[in-house]
This record gives sequence, structure tokens and C-alpha cells, in this order.
Amino acid sequence: MISVIAQYDRLVGGLSGRWLEGLALLFTRVALAGVFWRSGRSKVESGTWLQVSEDTNFLFEYEYTGVPLLSPEVAAPLTTYAEHFLPILLVAGIATRFSALGLLLMTLVIQFFVYPDAWWTVHIMWVAMAMVLITRGAGQYSLDAALSAIRKS
Repeated sequence: MISVIAQYDRLVGGLSGRWLEGLALLFTRVALAGVFWRSGRSKVESGTWLQVSEDTNFLFEYEYTGVPLLSPEVAAPLTTYAEHFLPILLVAGIATRFSALGLLLMTLVIQFFVYPDAWWTVHIMWVAMAMVLITRGAGQYSLDAALSAIRKS
């Protein structure tokens, strides 16, 4: 019986090591970034990097009318730029907690003011990924970790 427990403890120790955690956090960063990057790319004119499309302006003006505090003229480009900039930071693993917090806030705005019925189908996963990155950081396979190692030396 003790050998089974010892084997279990070894297995858990191996699975909870830094390399596997770093890999899981890398996949989490890429997964969350991919969601928002694709959304950001759908908001720009074809063939451009950041020119907000007329369709996007229309959506923010006439469909996403429940979003408080920001006018559609501000919300459309701000959202488009954030959906490009924050995923780049996430994939690189720099300012990860800040980037994940920004995407968490965007998710909550989308959930409460744009698509309130999408919690169980989509948004809960985005919130979970963002919260993992906010609490755990980028992990060892990131620029955050490299910069931290440089600062310590």
C-alpha cells in the first residue's frame, strides 16, 4: 500500500513540476490570445493591419448598444486595437497579468452588455483562462520569466 502511495506522490510531483506548468501556461496564453486575435482581425479592413472596417463601426453603433460609458466612435477602435495588442503581449509572455486582465475586462463587458446568453457556451472558458494567467503569470517559457531572471542576477 505504501508503494502505491509513493508512486502516486512521484507521479503528482512530476506532473506539478515547473516545466509542465510552464507548458500549460504557454498553451493557455496562446489559446486566449488566439480567440481575441481572430476577433480583432475580423474588425479591420481586408489587407490592412489596423484600419477599422465600416462593418465594425456599424456593429458598435447599432448592435452593441448596451455598452456603457464609451461612444461607438471610441469603443470600435479601442476594442480593435486591444484585440491586436494584448494577444501579442500574451503570446510573447510579457506583461502577461496586465494583458490577461485587459482581456478579462473585455470578456466581462461582452458578457454583461453584448452577449449575456454566452456565459456557459464561451465566456466562462475565457474568464477561466484569463484568471489562471492573472494569478499564475506567464510561466517559465515567457519574456516575463526571462526579464525576471535578468533582474535577479
